[in-house]
Amino acid sequence: MSFSRPPESTPASSSSNQANSADRQPATAELGHGESGGPLFLTAIPVYNEASHVDHVLDAVKQYSSYILVVDDGSSDGTREKLAGRFDVRPAGPTLSPGIRVLTHPVNRGYGGALASAFEYAITHQFQWLVTIDCDGQHQPQLICKFVEAAELSDVDIVSGSRYLKKFAGDSAAPEQRRHVNQRVTDALNHHLGFQLTDSFCGFKAYRVASLRKLNITEFGYGMPLELWVQAKCHGLKISEIPVPRVYTQETRSFGEALDDMQRRLDYYQQVITNSLAALPCPCDSGPVPPIVF
Repeated sequence: MSFSRPPESTPASSSSNQANSADRQPATAELGHGESGGPLFLTAIPVYNEASHVDHVLDAVKQYSSYILVVDDGSSDGTREKLAGRFDVRPAGPTLSPGIRVLTHPVNRGYGGALASAFEYAITHQFQWLVTIDCDGQHQPQLICKFVEAAELSDVDIVSGSRYLKKFAGDSAAPEQRRHVNQRVTDALNHHLGFQLTDSFCGFKAYRVASLRKLNITEFGYGMPLELWVQAKCHGLKISEIPVPRVYTQETRSFGEALDDMQRRLDYYQQVITNSLAALPCPCDSGPVPPIVF
């Protein structure tokens, strides 16, 4: 799988594998503030214990997206009550209409589990694109339309944000351990899978929903992006990156007690990759996928 980075002033270019055709677009398409004629896209926000951020993030996101899904992953800090108290929020259901919808997990399933629910929702409701954005204040909602436009103007399956593709004024310094882990894993994925990624863990992405149908996400923890990249390689999905500012609001964020240790986190990521490779269909669309060791 080849990959080319876009000039800063142009939409992202992509790898050479043939893209899959998009899902059938429903009759009413909305882009940004809801102008008809654009691609129909959903913005999904995985949320776990984000009571201090959720209102601000939702108020900003709804300026740029007509369809919003919040996946509350078993929050216990008042996030659920804040969502319930908003006049513009309704539970997610079988009927599709603009606005903010909330899908609630009774118990915490994990970051990957929240994204898997968002994938399923986007597929069920036949969106053409799915944009994912975190709720911790690290991602800028005004870039949502940039992701959709980059996807629409190319033939890629995944447009992935990168905090290391370009320097922005005011960028936060990456916490040393997190930068080291990201670089080590990203280098291994590039070497073994033929990618040219610069950031393998950024959660700000746009996905072609038709291509999500090929994926089978079973890793519900923080290692879910690694399963995603392995499956993307297997199915020949086309990937591009666009730069996003680097903002760290929680430099000491916990990954869970055991995973706060860098070596244990690397061991966990290695196990996720090993399990993902073992679960691939045979043969893959793109041919054999080699072992990945870092």
